[in-house]
Amino acid sequence: MHTPLDPSRIEGFHAHIYYDRETRLVAERLREAIGAGFAVQLGRWHDKPVGPHPVSMYQVAFAVPEFPRLVPWLMLNRESLSILVHPLTGNDYDDHAHHALWLGAPLPLRLDQL
Repeated sequence: MHTPLDPSRIEGFHAHIYYDRETRLVAERLREAIGAGFAVQLGRWHDKPVGPHPVSMYQVAFAVPEFPRLVPWLMLNRESLSILVHPLTGNDYDDHAHHALWLGAPLPLRLDQL
């Protein structure tokens, strides 16, 4: 039997916005809107795969209280982009592999990189 995990262990969240050459402008528009409308830290552009992320992406870091504002907004405004949202619990592997949610089409993460 699985022992439930306490959500209070979540210290924050990351959203990884995935894009390619054809969707880079969409990703730029989304990034500008996120930065203007939410209390977040925008990460660097990664135009090549990095870590467990199989395609180009940038990261958006945000605090727990921002989740109910940002994630529903992303659901409605992501256009065609795939987005991975995961908690920060101190277990990077589980956060990406087991505790994440996908907006749009899921991508095959390179979990061996964690």
